[in-house]
Amino acid sequence: MDFAQASCTEFVTVLASNAPVPGGGGASALVAAIGTALGNMVGSLTVGKKKYADVEEEIIALKAKCDALQKELLDQIELDAKGFEPLAKAYGIPKDNPDRDKILEDATMVACQVPMKIMELCCQSLDAIAVFAEKGSRLAVSDAGCGAVCVKAALQAASLNVFINTKTLKNREAAEEMNQKCFAMLDKYCALADNIFETVKAGFFK
Repeated sequence: MDFAQASCTEFVTVLASNAPVPGGGGASALVAAIGTALGNMVGSLTVGKKKYADVEEEIIALKAKCDALQKELLDQIELDAKGFEPLAKAYGIPKDNPDRDKILEDATMVACQVPMKIMELCCQSLDAIAVFAEKGSRLAVSDAGCGAVCVKAALQAASLNVFINTKTLKNREAAEEMNQKCFAMLDKYCALADNIFETVKAGFFK
């Protein structure tokens, strides 16, 4: 199944099953794409409005960036499934096979790559949503807040798909390097997402 092309019903049904993919990584990518699209919608509702003419050029450029981000995030759904396949097979190798440890180590490193990429894309998305929330149409600002919440959730979820794999790596130096990159993204961008949410929420009670 091409998970990015599947219907919502199909995707959720397979996600809930005992199939090895999609899993948390693919779900994270989808949620991030949805969150990015929510921010992008604010941009769409801003462009062409006289009230926002002074920021239109910036918003148009940001929309183009988010269009690309949405596609790249959706691409990660399938890539995450493919990245997990070697690891799933490696766990099935008999424990007395002398090559098992190396194959498992290599497959675990591969399985970390896509969730890390999803996190990086989430960070880019939140940077964009922050601008949509600040400069976009006030009539749609709630959607920027919703987008930030979704992308934050995706960022956190993707990190867990890294951590479950770095925990088992024998190469602790590589594991800690990846962990630190994840921690840095979580610290900076969860705070940014929270700030977007709180700022949007506060605007409704002025």
